[in-house]
Amino acid sequence: MINDRILKLRELMKQHQVDIYYIPTSDYHNSEYVGDYFQTRKFMSGFTGSAGVMIVTTDHAYLWSDGRYYIQAQDQIKGSEIIFMKQGEEGVETPFELMRNQLPDKGVIAFDGRTVTTNMGKLLKQLTDLRGGKLLADVDFVGDIWNDRPALEVKPAFLLDVKYVGESVESKLAKVRFKMQEANANYHILTSLDDIAYLLNIRGRDILSTPVILSYLVIGKDSCVFYCDERKLSDDIMTYLKENGISIKGYDDVYTDVDDLSGTIWLDPEIVNYTLYEKVSKEMNVYEKENPTIMMKAIKNSVEIENLRIAHIKDGVAVTKFMYWLKNNIGKMEIDEVLADRTLTAFREDQSEFIEPSFDTISAYNANAAMMHYHATEDNKDVLKPEGLLLVDSGGQYMNGTTDITRTFALGEVNPVWKRDFTLVLRGMSALSRAKFLFGCTGINLDILARQPLWNMGIDYRSGTGHGVGFTLGVHEGPHGIRWRKMFRKEDTPLYEGMVVTDEPGVYEEGSHGIRIENELIVKKDVQNEYGQFMSFETITFAPIDLDMINKEYLDEETKVWLNTYHEEVYKKISPYLTDEENAWLKKYTRAI
Repeated sequence: MINDRILKLRELMKQHQVDIYYIPTSDYHNSEYVGDYFQTRKFMSGFTGSAGVMIVTTDHAYLWSDGRYYIQAQDQIKGSEIIFMKQGEEGVETPFELMRNQLPDKGVIAFDGRTVTTNMGKLLKQLTDLRGGKLLADVDFVGDIWNDRPALEVKPAFLLDVKYVGESVESKLAKVRFKMQEANANYHILTSLDDIAYLLNIRGRDILSTPVILSYLVIGKDSCVFYCDERKLSDDIMTYLKENGISIKGYDDVYTDVDDLSGTIWLDPEIVNYTLYEKVSKEMNVYEKENPTIMMKAIKNSVEIENLRIAHIKDGVAVTKFMYWLKNNIGKMEIDEVLADRTLTAFREDQSEFIEPSFDTISAYNANAAMMHYHATEDNKDVLKPEGLLLVDSGGQYMNGTTDITRTFALGEVNPVWKRDFTLVLRGMSALSRAKFLFGCTGINLDILARQPLWNMGIDYRSGTGHGVGFTLGVHEGPHGIRWRKMFRKEDTPLYEGMVVTDEPGVYEEGSHGIRIENELIVKKDVQNEYGQFMSFETITFAPIDLDMINKEYLDEETKVWLNTYHEEVYKKISPYLTDEENAWLKKYTRAI
């Protein structure tokens, strides 16, 4: 089936004399996760992971994805002609390098320019110009062959009250306009869905697990136009927008309306799509810089932080109840990976102001846990036995904020090597959470703290150690992150007070096991002295770390002290919301060691 689709795509390429067709994983807004309508790469490759690029040439097809998906991607494309490219591995060409190396003289590269960023579009334009060729940036060949393509979502949007977000849309727009004035920009075109949702204090349901609404925003000195499908807006939202000086137009109207703009236009070339950029740049001056809202939303205010603390208590209660259920029922009833996922979701649904999961839960037994983004389904799931381990990476969207937590549970007897790995991961996670560092440090500076216990044993993990988290927005949020080298996010961004970041080292041994422990941290100011401003972290995730997984032989004193203190806090914060039986159990699983 996949080969047939590639053949149909090549027929269209031949008709239009196209040598290379480029298929990113993106919607018109460069979103990390996309709705069903935009799953073109998944449709063409069969690979279901959240990140990847596909390129089809006249005689080959290629798929790239990062280390989180190496195992999954190779398994899902098996039997097709697609060649898998391990993104980030030494000697592996990037998508752009492959196109540069394979594009013939006078060659043609084609793509849907609405799904490609300005920066990537300009690079490909330079490449085709250099070869005397041509760029076709206005074709959607995948859409042409996708006969049963899903429709765009039409689900109702909702408002987030100031009691949750701590700042009005009026105040946020004033800050953006101040930045525009500093840059001498007449207009700012905002296309990133999380930035728009943050700025307007509006959330939606157009992308599963990410509460955003498909939209564009054009901000002028005295105007603000919100481009979206009006069917998603209630009368209350329409009134709210009008009261704040925001007019509403159709979702696609932005592509014609930009012709009426004048002066200097501010846009973020890493986000704004190439089609929109091309329309703007032909008529106006373009100021290319990241959106000011990126840093605004990354640094949470005091109201957001207090709400996040509340959200994490709710989430901790759900995860703790799940752990109690799992430990007390394994071996007594049939539990599979999907049932575990659904049970945890049900515990979250019992919490007040819960909206939906913040991503597809990873419920992975033993060797399945080695696939960092494994997702069990009714057609592909393992039954849990009272032995080995279960890794559960999950999170929730609440009106109070977004959560992301991973725990690895012992289901009975566990391989001693797995316990060793768990203890090393715990040591790294603990060391990072205890860090004290000077302001100006980045995630690149701190990553070694989490990896050192593993590196000392010759072990590593092919992912970052941490990522930013949105406020009732994307579970992955930039610009900051924690990784030993700069890759996808701007890990060289300093860590500011109020930023939220995850702490999640792990071990992933293909065919054997996977282990991860994850908490969320808030960056805070620590002491200030003659050496400068020191920073540290506040842990806001509270749920037991499974003592049954620890091999004390590999546990150092500092980690033991940290764990005992952490578990005291877990019991104090979570026990008021549990039954007597659950509390007695929690006392055991938060005991000092």
